[in-house]
Amino acid sequence: MKLRHMIAATVALLMAAVPVQAQQPYPSRPIRLIVPFPAGGAADLTARIVNQALSDTLGQPLIVDNRGGADGAIAGEAVRSAMPDGYTLLLATSTGMNAAPVLRKQPPYDPITAFTPISMVGKFGFFLFVHESLPARTVPEFLSYVRANPGKVNYATGNGTSVLTTAQLALAEKLDMQHIPYKGDAPATADLIAGRVQVMIGTPGSAMPQVEVGKLRVLATMLSRRSPLAPDAPTAKEAGLTGLTITPWGGLFGPARLPKDVVDRLAAAMKVVAARPDVRAALDKIAFELQSSTPEEMAAFNKDQLEIWRRTTKAVGMEPN
Repeated sequence: MKLRHMIAATVALLMAAVPVQAQQPYPSRPIRLIVPFPAGGAADLTARIVNQALSDTLGQPLIVDNRGGADGAIAGEAVRSAMPDGYTLLLATSTGMNAAPVLRKQPPYDPITAFTPISMVGKFGFFLFVHESLPARTVPEFLSYVRANPGKVNYATGNGTSVLTTAQLALAEKLDMQHIPYKGDAPATADLIAGRVQVMIGTPGSAMPQVEVGKLRVLATMLSRRSPLAPDAPTAKEAGLTGLTITPWGGLFGPARLPKDVVDRLAAAMKVVAARPDVRAALDKIAFELQSSTPEEMAAFNKDQLEIWRRTTKAVGMEPN
C-alpha cells in the first residue's frame, strides 16, 4: 500500500510539473465551407470569393465543399449533423433554408432550430429576362403584352426561388402564363435562348452574355440597387413591381449550439470582408450584393423570409410535395 501511495504521489507531482497546454484560439486549423450547389453556379462563385477573403481575415484556409442536390437539403443536413466546433460551416441560401422546408410535406429540418445563424453574406442577383421574340423592352410593355395574350407566353424556372417569385409576379399583376419547370437555371436558360420559353426570372449565368448579343433582354433586376452587369435595367421597385417580397439571399450558418465566441469571431470576420471594396467589386461582377449582419439580424431575417415563403405559397396555391 505504501508503494502504491508513493507511485501515485510521484505521478501527481510529475503531472503538476508539466504545464497545461493553453487552448488554441479559434480557428487553429482549416475550416470546411459547405456550398449547397455544384461548382460553377452563382452560389459556388460567391463562396469562392468570400471564402478567400474570410481566409485572409481568419488566418486559416476555408475549403469549399460542394454538396448539391435536394434544393440545398443535402448540404444543410451535412452541416446540421456536424460537430458544433466552428470547423464545418454552411453558405446557406434561401433555397435550402426557405424553399426546401416550405415546399416539402416532410421538411428535411427546421431551419430555425437546426442551425446557428452567424451573418448575412448578401443577396443573389435575379433578373427578369425575356427572349428577343417577345415585343417588350420595358416592364410595362411586358405586362401589357402578356395580358393581351393570355396563356400564350411560357415562362421557365430553374429553382424554388424563381418558381415562387414568378408565381408571385403573375398573381400580383394578374398574368396568365404557362409554367415550364426545369432542374436548374442552366437548362432553363438554354431553352430561353432557343426561344422554347419566352420569360425567366433567374440568375445571370449564361443568360447575361446573350443579352449583350441581343438574343435576350433584361427588363429588371430583383436586387435593391441596379447591377453593374445590367446598369440600364431598373430595379423591380423602379419598374413598378412592388408586390415581390421573395429575396434570394445567402448567409453564413453553423450547426446548432455553436459556441458564442466562435459565432462572434466569424461574424466579426464577415464584417471585415463586407467592408473590402475589392471583394464587393468582384461580387458585383456576378451580380451578388455583398453585406454582413449580426447573428441576431441574420436569425430575424431568416425567420421573416420563412414566413413570407409560407404566406406566398398559400397565396399562389402552391402545395407541398
